[in-house]
Amino acid sequence: AERIRATAKAMDYRTNQIAKSLKTNRTYTIGLVLADIANPFSAALARILEDEADCFGYTVIFGSSDENPEKYKKILDALVNRQADGLILSPPQHAEAEIVSLQQQQLPFVLIDRYFPGINCNYVVLNNFKAAYDATIHLLQCGHTRVAILNYASDLVHLQERTNGYRAAMQTQGLHESGALVHTLPAIDLQEEVAMAINQLLALDQPATAILFGSNVIAMHGVKYINEKNIRVPDQLALACFDETDAFDLFYAPLTCLRQPIKPMGAMAVKLLLDAIEHPSNEPQQLQFDASLIVRASSGRPSGPA
Repeated sequence: AERIRATAKAMDYRTNQIAKSLKTNRTYTIGLVLADIANPFSAALARILEDEADCFGYTVIFGSSDENPEKYKKILDALVNRQADGLILSPPQHAEAEIVSLQQQQLPFVLIDRYFPGINCNYVVLNNFKAAYDATIHLLQCGHTRVAILNYASDLVHLQERTNGYRAAMQTQGLHESGALVHTLPAIDLQEEVAMAINQLLALDQPATAILFGSNVIAMHGVKYINEKNIRVPDQLALACFDETDAFDLFYAPLTCLRQPIKPMGAMAVKLLLDAIEHPSNEPQQLQFDASLIVRASSGRPSGPA
């Protein structure tokens, strides 16, 4: 055996994984479909999942759907056809049919970051309602009664829960927010949409004094526009956002943010998937993790209207 191994190494022999999988019925690959690999959150999540899978001898093959249902289905079909042992998915909206199809094919999978309430399957997500609630309460406790939210217009539950958490926090403090303080934005032309929303918030008879950004991408466009217009943060406008991005630390008032525990979330997603591969009859598990509110300079007390 040692001579064979030494000869194989000297000859640069490569195991035929396809032939090996015919015997073991395993390819030791995990398919990963992300929402947008250009997003720092998705990139960090991919690295964590890859490192965690490697600890168990699995290779991760991943693609990015760019929030496009057709592209998502194309990538998903490719991973299934290449006989990945299991899948970790961050699906776009309107992807329920593909998830149900995976269940019918009895292919092991775990949803991460997103889920569909009507589908009983493994998922690992953030408690988005609580995260938005906590951030809004923080802004209110800093003295802001005119707190606004900028979020995506989407059918995805995790995004809707962020707006719902914001609304619940406002109501808890006896503040029934007007529609003028809630802006849901299309993903297209986002930079222009964010600028327009901020202008409208500051032009109200009672302008907003604080904004909760529903994603790091919305926040990046918002901070860029606020900086261009020389709006002082937090004196004229306080800010808080979902997800941590290194770029925010370069702003003169580093952003208060909701930090997702992506390392334990990624580790749990891999664990659930490997359990599903080994024990396909196990009941699905739905796990929610809490965000940490990281308070920085951007969420200070108001000093005057913008």
